[in-house]
Amino acid sequence: MNFAQQHSQQFDVVIIGSGGAGLTLALSLPEHYQIAVLAKSHLQDASTYFAQGGVAAVLDQEDSIEQHIDDTMIAGGHLCHLDAVKFTVEGGQDAVDFLLKQGVQFTLDEQENLHLTREGGHSQRRIIHAADATGKAISTTLVERAQEKENIHLFENVVAIDVITTQKAQIEHSENRAIGVYALDETTGEVKTFLAPFTALACGGAMKAYLYTSNPDIATGDGIAMAWRAGCRIANMEFNQFHPTCLYHPKARSFLITEAMRGEGAYLRLPDGERFMLRFDERAELAPRDVVARAIDYEMKRLGLRHVWLDITHQPESFVKEHFPTLYARLLELGIDITKDKIPVVPAAHYTCGGVIVDQHSQTDIAGLYAIGETSSTGLHGANRMASNSLLECFVYGMSAAKHIQSQIDNAPRFDQVNPWDASQVEHPDEDVVILQNWDELRTSMWNYVGIVRTTKRLERALHRIEMLKREIEEYYQGYKVSKNLIELRNLVLVSEMIVRCAMQRKESRGLHYTLDYPELSDEIRDTILTPPDFLVSQPLVDN
Repeated sequence: MNFAQQHSQQFDVVIIGSGGAGLTLALSLPEHYQIAVLAKSHLQDASTYFAQGGVAAVLDQEDSIEQHIDDTMIAGGHLCHLDAVKFTVEGGQDAVDFLLKQGVQFTLDEQENLHLTREGGHSQRRIIHAADATGKAISTTLVERAQEKENIHLFENVVAIDVITTQKAQIEHSENRAIGVYALDETTGEVKTFLAPFTALACGGAMKAYLYTSNPDIATGDGIAMAWRAGCRIANMEFNQFHPTCLYHPKARSFLITEAMRGEGAYLRLPDGERFMLRFDERAELAPRDVVARAIDYEMKRLGLRHVWLDITHQPESFVKEHFPTLYARLLELGIDITKDKIPVVPAAHYTCGGVIVDQHSQTDIAGLYAIGETSSTGLHGANRMASNSLLECFVYGMSAAKHIQSQIDNAPRFDQVNPWDASQVEHPDEDVVILQNWDELRTSMWNYVGIVRTTKRLERALHRIEMLKREIEEYYQGYKVSKNLIELRNLVLVSEMIVRCAMQRKESRGLHYTLDYPELSDEIRDTILTPPDFLVSQPLVDN
């Protein structure tokens, strides 16, 4: 079927995002379902592709489900929902089996078993990986499998704008329900309508809100923003993970140095050679990411450094080349031989731990609307995501969503028509400099005021500027023809506001949220929950 020229298209399921979460859902659904996968850039331009570490799963006899659960709860500042942690960890074996069935080629040990490495926060070796480019191996394989399926229709350069609900479409129905999305086709410049009884948001996170980030350009919080505008609750947006070790180099923006390097014995050093992590945590370089990132930030500010050093030169050359071939080759291109040279690193915004509230089926507050992966808030990560749990979450919840959709599809209402996108009252923008200026100002404000270490005054300053930017952007959005940059900026300023409002509500320091005004841990364990249509904040106790 040729969908290219159709303005309104019908499917069984529409999936926004072509990363691990979205493609797991697509490949787990029956082959007689007609499925649309919308990618706002190329199919592999997703956070999954750039993941270096691996997938956490209990596969070793010395490991256990209980240990993985305990490690996750500790790393998450005990804000994790125990039921979600248990559900995810217990789904580890099925997730690995799914990936192997798709044909992902993981690294094997000398006995031809899956090689397991260890990363920060994990008490055991439980990370399966494909050398140091696991995400690339997974993404490439899943895209290949999806391209082989006649029922999976892959759309590149199609940018979702908003979820269509029965309420917004003014369709009389017993419940507010998602029935599809409006999306901009960048190749034609036209807004098209994708209708389906089930819509899944698998759009990744929002770390492009920050000036320095390890994320690809697609990470603009689209799914979180669309879910909010549709009427979904959002949770725990104050917990933004800063990866401790992003390469500091003018020719390599957003290049991550994998956590596995510290798992295999790399040290963090100051210019004088001191292993400074020993002063901050007994786990040293294997402490959770929030601890390591904050320690690096402290030392950089204390000493006026632009970066610290990551050092694996004490390991044998053959060991380094075998375990980190991609990193070795890439850094060699930049003049850094990691078998002989220390690596300059800085923290960078890396992962959105909060997101759209979902249940164990990835179902949001709105019937027919799912959120999977970094877009969602399942309760798994709590106040800090443990390394390599995020890919696991994508696969476990993607498969769970597929099962739930199958159980619901026979009774799901279908709507053949909605009003098309109305662009009759808008003009072509006379200049894009307004978008670029607001984009830069937003990301700079977030980095300066809502970063690794926060204060109430900084947050207030950030909120004031974000509110002004939000008004300017909304006026621009209402008056001019939509573009990818405008859609992303509209989403990013909304999600940035959520991050700040959640941070202002948390009167403690827990996990990734550290504030100088409330440096202690509170006795109460609470989620921060934002409820539409305005920023009404409710904080129910977490039921663990």
